[in-house]
Amino acid sequence: MKNTQRIGSLSLCVVLLWGVLDPTNQAWAAGADDEPKGEAPALTIYNQQFAVVRQKMALDLKLGLNHVQVTDITAHLEPDSVILRPLDTGRRLQILEQNYRNDPVSQQLLLSLYEGKTIDFLQTDKDANPRLVQGKIIRSGYVPHYAAFRAYGQQYYQQQASNAQGGGEQPVIEINGKLQFSLPGQPLFPALADDAVLKPTLAWELQTDKPGATTAEFSYVTGGMNWEASYNAVAPPKGNALELVGWVTLDNQSGRTFRDAHVKLMAGDVNKVQPPPVMGMAMGAISTFGRGGGQFGPPVTEKTFDEYHLYTLEHATTLHDRETKQVEFIRAAGIQSQMVYVYDGFKIDQNYRNWTYENIRQQESYGTLSNPKVWVMQEFKNSTANHLGMPLPKGRVRFYRRDDDGQLEFTGENDIDHTPKDETVRLYTGSAFDMTGERSRTEYRADFNGRWIDESFEIKVRNHKTVPAEVRIVEHLYRWTSWDIVKNSDPFKKVDSQIVEFVVQVPADGEKIVNYKVHYSW
Repeated sequence: MKNTQRIGSLSLCVVLLWGVLDPTNQAWAAGADDEPKGEAPALTIYNQQFAVVRQKMALDLKLGLNHVQVTDITAHLEPDSVILRPLDTGRRLQILEQNYRNDPVSQQLLLSLYEGKTIDFLQTDKDANPRLVQGKIIRSGYVPHYAAFRAYGQQYYQQQASNAQGGGEQPVIEINGKLQFSLPGQPLFPALADDAVLKPTLAWELQTDKPGATTAEFSYVTGGMNWEASYNAVAPPKGNALELVGWVTLDNQSGRTFRDAHVKLMAGDVNKVQPPPVMGMAMGAISTFGRGGGQFGPPVTEKTFDEYHLYTLEHATTLHDRETKQVEFIRAAGIQSQMVYVYDGFKIDQNYRNWTYENIRQQESYGTLSNPKVWVMQEFKNSTANHLGMPLPKGRVRFYRRDDDGQLEFTGENDIDHTPKDETVRLYTGSAFDMTGERSRTEYRADFNGRWIDESFEIKVRNHKTVPAEVRIVEHLYRWTSWDIVKNSDPFKKVDSQIVEFVVQVPADGEKIVNYKVHYSW
């Protein structure tokens, strides 16, 4: 009996491959039963926890129907993503039937295959002497179909668990006419069952119109792989000319080792349909990373690809299963940055969360709480003139500053989103120790029949440093979208329909006071 007929629990996937099939193909005769051999794989890893695997596969086929098993795959392969494309001109390949098994041999699986049968168990007595006892496997404790849990949900999981093991996870073994809910010893199985597999396996019924050796490209989407970027920015003891080193971290949890793989990293928000949770080719100009690298070539190059950005590792690398690997992908120096102080004195009262404009404007006490913290922001332009000018994938940026003795000190971190070239990177890194703010309302007048409110505020920023500081005071005009500032002590800039910004100079060991009055109407 053929293997594909023996496997009762296989998930059947009939895959019609686009672009490589002739709809007039006829059925052909039976063929070989060989495992195809492949070359070094190519990987495109997405920073959304999946990857595309591509590899060349050597096939030796008979005319007509061939049975082919592929085991050099990941444990998180998406079976319906499989594409098999012949590389020989004029050859046709078609997968008539595909069976995917992802239940490699384990003790629990073998127990389930021998349910209802008696096997030997190896025990040791108190003196460590071995002995054999026989036990009949009533329940194995094995819960199959893990891959189906995401598709069929919690109810399926509970029913499957109940069917397989009576609601528990312990095996049930009968010894000398009595039942026990644990293994009496190490189980000794007579042999592997016919339908057992040692690793995740694809079984194909593959037909071709030409016999002989050929090479095909085999590709699929897999979970269990991810990458992310991280950046270390170092400032000198004085000033803000940054050195920036960027790393990509590759994480392989796919269940397969990729040796000497050619790796590309895709950055961008690629839409990928996610399974329901279980409860409980257009190309652009190529730019080079690693500027200022001297005699060493760039470890990673970048180019636009469709609406995304593709980063290529220039040297083949081995990704072991369960391995995390870092690769440097950017190094730049002389990046002009500035430290920005922001005082946003408005503190949200939790009692007013999710209130509408109409309710807010009638509450006199709204907006009277004050935030004393002055935020510290780091800001730099991602431009060629500023020694960057390359798309920066999202990731964490850590800031350091060298002390006078050369020691690196950590000064804050935050995450950036995908940042195109010529955009400004602005990150909150903490609150200033030697600066405080105070915001208080000095006037409130309302005439709801006349449909207007007047409100005045006084903002104080105190600087206890020995040097002056520029501070951006941000004010939120939250009562309504129609407003006018009728009196102000300092110039302001309208940021959007409900935010204004005052840029002020606060003297060393001094204080700056800003006043303004806003008139709302509706």
